[in-house]
Amino acid sequence: MHVHANRSSRLAPDPVAEAFDAAMFEYFKQKMPKPTIAETAAHYRDRNMLAVIFTVDTERGNGQFRISNEEVAEEAAQHPDVLIPFASIDPLRGKMGAREARRLIQDFGVRGFKFHPSLQGFFPNDRACYDLYEVIAEARLPAIFHSGQTGVGAGMAGGGGVRLKYSDPMHLDDVAVDFPYLPIVIAHPSFPWQENALAVATHKPNVYIDLSGWSPKYFPEILVRYINGLLKHKMLFGSDWPVITPDRWLADFDQLPIKPEVRQMVLKTNAEKLLGLDRHPVFGRYQRLQPPSVGDCC
Repeated sequence: MHVHANRSSRLAPDPVAEAFDAAMFEYFKQKMPKPTIAETAAHYRDRNMLAVIFTVDTERGNGQFRISNEEVAEEAAQHPDVLIPFASIDPLRGKMGAREARRLIQDFGVRGFKFHPSLQGFFPNDRACYDLYEVIAEARLPAIFHSGQTGVGAGMAGGGGVRLKYSDPMHLDDVAVDFPYLPIVIAHPSFPWQENALAVATHKPNVYIDLSGWSPKYFPEILVRYINGLLKHKMLFGSDWPVITPDRWLADFDQLPIKPEVRQMVLKTNAEKLLGLDRHPVFGRYQRLQPPSVGDCC
């Protein structure tokens, strides 16, 4: 549920992106690969996995050129057996952002949207974002929101201008109230607001959690308890590739005391239902699916 389009085959190298990448390498104590979308598709095909893939529109926030949503969708269409395209639009673009979202849904078959409040510099419950949310909710498509601390900008002067306050998942509670049929995915264990994420997902039927961005061996005990219990039908496998590989995530997840029936839900069936894949026998034809019904997502 959480794979980044990391390198464009159409854009020249971006010095702003390279500076942020260097800080990320230092933060994670490793030099992460920068695969193209086609290389990412090959990686997931080798593992017989589907991957929700997206860019992040941070042009206003930090001046970094974005891989275009069109490039992601067009490249994903060349690998429909493994890639499910999501889009990313700065929600403070207002009605122009809403217009772009409609076009991407209708003309490019995107299956959801990704937001990063800290990088994009917005509170998710800012009503200036609601024009865009209305389009996504109308299409019954999922919206993934980064939550918690981020490695992006870590160690840079002023954190690279990235403000952590925007990514408290409690801000999504308002969005879940105002858009009750918008499937909302809180991305990552939400350090230091893990209990806020669990509270919102427990209370609001349209809110899910993806487990990307952390090795499962670092999951707090309360998160593991909710995975096995109250929120077992709302937890979603994600790696945050290329920050963490799916191989490493799965190996560490195998070491957690997760019930066998819950493991299958986290790794497959919850995402199938959220994305509407459970109602079609051929996953590779996801572009032709109708959006999930209210009953499916909520």
